[in-house]
Amino acid sequence: MDRDDLTSKQQDYAVFLPAISSFYAGYIGRERHGVGLDAGRLPSAIGDMEAMNWLNPTKALFPYRWSLYSAGHANLDLNKFDAKEDMIRNRDPNTIMLADSGGFQIAKGVWPGRWADPTDKKSEQQREKVLKWQMGIATYGMTMDIPTWTFRDPKAAEASGIHSYDDAVTATQYNNEFWIANRYGDTRILNVLQGGNHAEADHWYDLMKHYSDPKRYPDRHFNGWGMGGQNMCDVHLILRRLIHLIHDGLLEKGVHDWMHFLGTSKLEYACLLTDVQRAIRKYHNANFTISFDCASPFLATANGQIYTQLRTENRGKWSYMMSPTADDKKYATDTRAFRDAVLQDRIHDTFEDSPISARMKIQDVCIYKPGDLNKIGKEGRTSWDSFSYALMMGHNVWHHIRAVQEANRRYDAGEVPGMLVRETFDRVYFRDLVDTIFQQRDRNRSLTIIDENSKFWDQIIGTRGFTGKRTTNAHTQFNAFFDVEDDDSSEEEFDQSKLDALENLNV
Repeated sequence: MDRDDLTSKQQDYAVFLPAISSFYAGYIGRERHGVGLDAGRLPSAIGDMEAMNWLNPTKALFPYRWSLYSAGHANLDLNKFDAKEDMIRNRDPNTIMLADSGGFQIAKGVWPGRWADPTDKKSEQQREKVLKWQMGIATYGMTMDIPTWTFRDPKAAEASGIHSYDDAVTATQYNNEFWIANRYGDTRILNVLQGGNHAEADHWYDLMKHYSDPKRYPDRHFNGWGMGGQNMCDVHLILRRLIHLIHDGLLEKGVHDWMHFLGTSKLEYACLLTDVQRAIRKYHNANFTISFDCASPFLATANGQIYTQLRTENRGKWSYMMSPTADDKKYATDTRAFRDAVLQDRIHDTFEDSPISARMKIQDVCIYKPGDLNKIGKEGRTSWDSFSYALMMGHNVWHHIRAVQEANRRYDAGEVPGMLVRETFDRVYFRDLVDTIFQQRDRNRSLTIIDENSKFWDQIIGTRGFTGKRTTNAHTQFNAFFDVEDDDSSEEEFDQSKLDALENLNV
């Protein structure tokens, strides 16, 4: 497979942002500084680790200029050199990086503090670290929102000091005020909206929207929106929120040009969000861009899954097909191409090469022979080492980006996901209805059309958590697994501990 320039193929689609794993980024950075792989470990047909760095426009096998990186997984001290962070810190200046603030770490109790107490020193110090990091590395940064579900975990509630919805709101207000008062440089800030239901989401918006108002903060207002909680997975609420933003003067060209949907991996949403982006560009803000992220390409690999092909059934379900792949020590001396081996040995019924897998032999993944000792001097069950995971992660990232773009192309060509068309006495398409909603000049007329079509929105399945059959694969070496479907990946919160565990595997 030739080099695949995915940046040039993006067109006017909503932008998918791979949520970069620090485990993966570490291989790029360490190799740059001579502390990377053993000689000969990188497949000879790949040759240069930068070929796996999609943010490198000249050397990448699949250049792609957009990504997300989270403060929760980063080394926040920019004054200290860290080779593992080099893919992020020293990337091409034309790339676009969205820096998440790490609110999930607060919600899980990983960043302890009394976050709803403005006098608490721990939370104040963490705010300062995250803001300085965002200002130093990001094109866009998200405010440090506290998810409204934080208090439901007693341990996290105790660690964070968040014991109620009101505490989450109060803590987020303190964080927003800190961002408003202390932001600097060119990084644009997205105002994150949370809420576990429509009432909470409306209340949150009413309390937080003024931080994006240039009349109130002429030089320091936030520059766009982050959609979290129910705002990112409920189409009825999404459309209502956008109408209010437009009529409240908070989605203005050159002022609020970017909106990001947190943790959205369902393939149909790639097309849905493109429809919304196009309608808003057409009728209101020609600069408007929607982005969305997920960590599925990385988490799938950590759980023994690789992407094999794209499925787009007209009027049916659209999904990324994935399944467990080869892990057998007999392949350590097998020189067949990876694709040939997995098809000939019926490990996969179908398999679409990526620019990375097309340059691999199966022995590049299944590196250990019987009797070989791993990093800790023992013979493990798996034939994989740590870098095997990195190879498969790169393969999965290409597949995910390519699937999002190809889904949009097929959608434009007339194929339609089942959830984006309503078959009643007449046929109604999501794209047409969205166009009608944003065409209206009157707020109430748009809201009425949205409410009148609530049954349509109900058929559009939200992006909430992994569901489906549990995958078991010996080489994952984890005691706890996510529930995943063999043929789809859904919205997930990025569990960095899964990928951190890979650092302790064999290299």
